Amino acid sequence: MTFFTSRMQAVQSPIIPIIGELIKNSPGTISLGQGVVSYNPPPEAIELLPKFLAEPTNNLYQPVEGIPPLLAALTAKLSTFNGIEINSENCIVVTAGSNMGFMNAILAITSPDDEIILNTPYYFNHEMAIAMAGCQAVLVETDENYQLRLEAIAQAITPKTRAIVTISPNNPTGVVYSQAALHQVNQICGELGIYHISDEAYEYFTYNQVKHVSPGAFASSSKYTISLYSLSKAYGFASWRIGYMVIPQHLLVAVKKVQDTILICPPVISQYAALGALQAKDDYLKENIGAIAEVRQLVIADLHRLKSLCSITPADGAFYFFLKVHTQMDALELVKRLIQEYKVAVIPGTTFGINNGCYLRVAYGALQKHTAKEGMNRLVQGLQTILNSIKENIDYK
Repeated sequence: MTFFTSRMQAVQSPIIPIIGELIKNSPGTISLGQGVVSYNPPPEAIELLPKFLAEPTNNLYQPVEGIPPLLAALTAKLSTFNGIEINSENCIVVTAGSNMGFMNAILAITSPDDEIILNTPYYFNHEMAIAMAGCQAVLVETDENYQLRLEAIAQAITPKTRAIVTISPNNPTGVVYSQAALHQVNQICGELGIYHISDEAYEYFTYNQVKHVSPGAFASSSKYTISLYSLSKAYGFASWRIGYMVIPQHLLVAVKKVQDTILICPPVISQYAALGALQAKDDYLKENIGAIAEVRQLVIADLHRLKSLCSITPADGAFYFFLKVHTQMDALELVKRLIQEYKVAVIPGTTFGINNGCYLRVAYGALQKHTAKEGMNRLVQGLQTILNSIKENIDYK
């Protein structure tokens, strides 16, 4: 029997399960791989669950775009933190995480063979979603510090372009884009009648007095800016699958068609938990992100020990560093050796669209201080030993 080829064969396999299997087969490995935090949701999230359980109708389907109390809480948060006012030109849709928000957006604004501009290194699930939709990801390289190259972005636009995607704070590099750069991208989109998709999942994770900027707050941007948010990171909500998107009002019908087909409605119990989380005291985010900032300093100190072996770009956001390793070795092969021989896991840069060199993403959000120190020691020792042995072999030959 002959089977037809599925569109999914053209979609890359997600790297996290692959690395997870390698870790499983190497017990005791410390993961500097997956982008999660170590702390739990605030108690306010759990305290609201009895309210969900007390109402029998909560076991039935609820509105596609989210329950009204959560939409109201998000409206207030967006105004206070992001400077985005919900008005007649835009609206909020609660999603099962911001990944779903991105897929909602792509399906709502494209037809097959349309183009979406991604800046490389990209977030791999974005590229995968574009491929699944039958569209083309047009890749634009960032500069040596992983900042946006605005002229290159403008030159990549064609009649088939439907959106430019920015991620700030960035995954996988951890860099934060300036207000000026984001504003210029947003202006290009407005002038050309395309969308600016702004992924802001790491909005709370900025350091050194750097402030987060939301393009959706720019004047007159509501009609073409799609902003994506998540509770997974800041509120320890990874498995609860709750995010939300701010979209132009004219996209609501299309987005609801997508969401009703795939999800029907966001998990209502998780929406109640999210409503509680948004009522958490300010100290919750301050203390937990402050602890990650302390781990970040330990990671930076250890990365300096690799200066002769890697190029390390400063990063003021998220909880990642993206290393350029000075070797011709295949990135995935290097990752496998680090796990199997040194019991430390990182993510290869190839999964983020970087194939011209050996790059590694180091994630530190899930680590306590003592684990971070041990994990970084293993990474430093592993890279020093592996790379020096390669150099010796080349010199010997």
